[in-house]
Amino acid sequence: MIDKNEWLVVGLITSCHGIKGQVKVKSLSDFEERFLKPGMRWLQKENEPPSEIELISGFKQPGKETFIIKFQGINNRNNAEQLKKYKILVKTNKLPKLKKEEYHLLELINLQVKTVENDELIIGKVTNLENEKNNLLVIELFKNQKKVLIPFVKEIVPVVDIKNNFLIINPPKGLLEL
Repeated sequence: MIDKNEWLVVGLITSCHGIKGQVKVKSLSDFEERFLKPGMRWLQKENEPPSEIELISGFKQPGKETFIIKFQGINNRNNAEQLKKYKILVKTNKLPKLKKEEYHLLELINLQVKTVENDELIIGKVTNLENEKNNLLVIELFKNQKKVLIPFVKEIVPVVDIKNNFLIINPPKGLLEL
């Protein structure tokens, strides 16, 4: 299990590539240098602690959000196959500095949730992020303890106030009644 206070998942190894130990990585990050710039990275297999590994090289596949990367010590297809489904992590204390109105998605977890209809009433909290194809907020509603997925787009989440620990949503009609 990843401690969300210490680690951020930035990529997922989906398969091997070729016969020389390269792996294909699905990016969950806006910072391409995490897959291009050589240096130390952290890998994690499900339910195991992260382990450090050196990224030797990487390139982005044209027209895709997929990277082909090479790690130190992974020299053949069999080694690369063993890394399938591993997560690539960064420590949260190593996150890039952002501009004034920007924030890291990880900072959205545990924010209180209000609606545009009533910005005084707290209806739930963000409990997690789903990031397979789109950024989705997992919101636990206080009235029934149900979890709903809310697309993290400006039209539906017009206000994010990290400093005051809340966000405001404008959900499509009926979404919160599921």
